[in-house]
Formats: sequence, C-alpha cells, structure tokens
Amino acid sequence: MGRVRVGVLGGTFDPVHVAHLVLADCAREELSLDLVLFIPAGEPWRKSHRAITPAEHRLEMLRLAIEDNDAFGISDIELRREGPTYTADTLEALAGERLDDAFWFIVGADALADLPNWRDPERIVRHARLAATHRDVQDAQAAARQVPQFADRIDFFEAPRLQISSTDIRDRIAANRTVRYLVPAPVLTYINTHDLYRS
Repeated sequence: MGRVRVGVLGGTFDPVHVAHLVLADCAREELSLDLVLFIPAGEPWRKSHRAITPAEHRLEMLRLAIEDNDAFGISDIELRREGPTYTADTLEALAGERLDDAFWFIVGADALADLPNWRDPERIVRHARLAATHRDVQDAQAAARQVPQFADRIDFFEAPRLQISSTDIRDRIAANRTVRYLVPAPVLTYINTHDLYRS
C-alpha cells in the first residue's frame, strides 16, 4: 500500500456542524485524500476567553456526525495533551505517530492569511502541506500573498461557502430557535438529550 494521504481538520467543534463536514469532504475529493482526521481542540490558545463544552460531549458529537463516512476519522491527540494546544505541536506529534503518512492541514483563506500570527508556522508547514479553501481566485491569491514563504506548500481547493458557525448554533439553541439541518440529525438528538447550550 502506498503512502496514506491524510487531511487534518482541527477545531473546537462546539458543536460540529454541516459546514465542517462539507469542507472536509470537498478537501478529500479535490486533493485525493484517503482520510480526513477531525481533531477536537483541548485548550485552544485563541479561545481561552470563553468556556468550552467538555471534551467528552464534543468528541461524541463528532463521532455521531461522521459515523456514516469511512473516509472520516477522529484523533483525540489534543485532548490527551495538558495545557494550551498548538497546531505545530499537534502536526509534529501526528507525524511521529503516523510515520508513513503525508499530511494536509485544512484551512480557510482567512486562516491562511493569518498564519504568520500562529505559533511556529514554519514547523506547521514542515509537517503538512496547507489545504486552503477559498471563495474565488482573487481570494486565494490575496491569501497566498500574505504567506509568500509558504507558497510552494499550499494546495487550494474549492468548497461551498456555507455561512454556518458553531457560535450561531449555540446562540440559536440558547434562544430556543431551530438548528435543524445545521447539524447532523444524530448530533441534534445528542444536544437535546444532554441539554447542551441551553443556559
């Protein structure tokens, strides 16, 4: 068997929603990935200002969301680590666990443009190519200009731009508004069963 091509999609997934799944599947298809690993964050350093739903709930919602797709998987590598989690550390650890695999770190054009502000961006691209989605060609070119030093490590792919966010979903649930079709049905059942995001 040849080298396994692995996409890596990180996030708090609080909760996971359909835009996450569409993004992952478009990356899988366009970049010929064998597997997309969803990696729920432990203590994301950029979201230290808000409380995050306990890891066991976020992990179970992810499991329910992807259970019907054999090309999707989950790694709890960040949940096993104490303290703030950084992408560079995660990719380095993954590369150490999966020595024969090739990695693509999936990001939006906005995150790509912001990459110089991340911790150790050079170490990120040492362990993975950047799989960047964009709205249009100009969007992609503008993002790439922000990181010229990584230009040869970027692969762009197209995905529908779905205006769905976990923040909006949490707010809608708190306001007793519908989120049906914004999250997979099993995830919605889980949210209701465990009374998440109501307060």
